[in-house]
Amino acid sequence: MNRQSIIAVLLITLGVVVLAYSGLTFKTPGKPIDFLGIHIATTDSHFIPPAVGALALAGGVALILINPRSA
Repeated sequence: MNRQSIIAVLLITLGVVVLAYSGLTFKTPGKPIDFLGIHIATTDSHFIPPAVGALALAGGVALILINPRSA
């Protein structure tokens, strides 16, 4: 399996997961706040819209269909 096929399978998998859940939301650690000796941890929320999943799925399918033959 070459690198192009692996990337195509990953894109298709990611696209199907994002479309199945109607978008994905995930959180990452944000910038902590120190106020009057109190430490407050924050998080940043990120959203991956379904349109990105559709583009990833289409890109993965295109990579599989455009498979160059190596001699």
